[in-house]
Amino acid sequence: MYTRNGKSYHCPVEAALDVIGGKWKPLILWALGDDVLRFSELQKALPGVNTKMLTKQLRELEEDSVITRTIYPEVPPRVEYAITDFGKTLIPILQALCTWGAEYLGTEEASAHQCATKNGKSG
Repeated sequence: MYTRNGKSYHCPVEAALDVIGGKWKPLILWALGDDVLRFSELQKALPGVNTKMLTKQLRELEEDSVITRTIYPEVPPRVEYAITDFGKTLIPILQALCTWGAEYLGTEEASAHQCATKNGKSG
């Protein structure tokens, strides 16, 4: 048995899926990549996500030290989200998922290129 952040896990895969599992968390991380984005920019990058769900998922990713949230003391307040160094270790996993998804969809070449170029890599 493993524990982290007050949660118990039977295996490391269970912990990994808890951190990045679900419909929106991998897409949030993929949208961030090497970018720093504001809440509204994330909403635009993720059509279909509602404000409440995006807020919930961002908070959970922040609690798991995968992203950071920076609040600037401006009027109106500016909040930016960025992936942490620890979170960046997930990028190769997300790239592998993108490549696998492209193969599953039968569009390996175009989508694999999109996967590589999304995070500033040439390919």
